[in-house]
Amino acid sequence: VQLQASGGGLVQAGGSLRLSCAASGSIFRINAMGWYRQAPGKQRELVAAVTSGDSTNYVDSVKGRFTISRDNAKNTVYLQMNSLKPEDTAVYYCNADLTTYQAMGVIRHYWGQGTLVTVSS
Repeated sequence: VQLQASGGGLVQAGGSLRLSCAASGSIFRINAMGWYRQAPGKQRELVAAVTSGDSTNYVDSVKGRFTISRDNAKNTVYLQMNSLKPEDTAVYYCNADLTTYQAMGVIRHYWGQGTLVTVSS
């Protein structure tokens, strides 16, 4: 199983970016998918998550600015980031809780590679 993230880059404050993360491999079912971020010198934090039933939750600092969504047919999760602030600068990581055909009774946690988001003031 692989999670491939894309969409990071450099943007001015107030701008927008859209991150994507596609899961591939011998996937039986994906439960929750989410985005974390880690800024320099800080711990990794959960930014947003979406369940298989499309319930979402967000860290307070991004509520009203970020929107997480998923396309189950494509095994892909998105993070639309609007009104970006310099404090949103971080490496963003996607993750997924999923089961594979080889181990359908076991939920495992997978991480994608990080994608850097830099917001200039």
